[in-house]
Amino acid sequence: MPDLQSVPSLADVPELGDGVVTLRPADARHAPALGALLRDADVQVLTGSVHSTAQAAAIARGEAHAGPTPERLAEIYAGWAADEDRAVWTVEAEGAVLGEILLLDLDPGNRACGLRLWLAGAGRDRGVGTRALTLVLEHAFTTVGLHRVGLEVYDHNPRARHVYARLGFVHEGTLRQALLLDGEWIDCHVMGLLAHEWHARRAASSGAAAPSSD
Repeated sequence: MPDLQSVPSLADVPELGDGVVTLRPADARHAPALGALLRDADVQVLTGSVHSTAQAAAIARGEAHAGPTPERLAEIYAGWAADEDRAVWTVEAEGAVLGEILLLDLDPGNRACGLRLWLAGAGRDRGVGTRALTLVLEHAFTTVGLHRVGLEVYDHNPRARHVYARLGFVHEGTLRQALLLDGEWIDCHVMGLLAHEWHARRAASSGAAAPSSD
């Protein structure tokens, strides 16, 4: 049970790891690597950053503009590193940067914040996302003392929705036709996870993994 008299803060962004995945506090030094990964076509499409898959493919080939310049991106990450209502990590495994995970939009009074994760191609389909989410959620609920973590995920990203649900996130509503992609409207789903749900799930998982005393 968190101390409800304390004020949660995301000013302290520690390095987190589980022996396989390492999350490092992101700053301006990581802008070149993350900027390159952001050109991944699937990242562009699944995060709703483009309105056509053709545009995403052109960005991946370097034939179209993809967001801020490297200099501006470095400034953005430097600013985020100084924020107290946002915590940003690079997601790394085997010495390679694979993507980014962050807690954002901290609401101290309601002990709540948002969550966002994206992984480029080399980071997908190998359990990296689940590990990164587990590390950040444990930090959010146990160390920071948050009560709720929420996120939004587009309907055309069922893989991410499945991962979030497996970790305990509950579908709370739908923003209908929130994204226009390739001429079709895509819904955006709102999901949330509460501290007691997370701790109960972790306790059940630990109990199932514990050796029998019989």
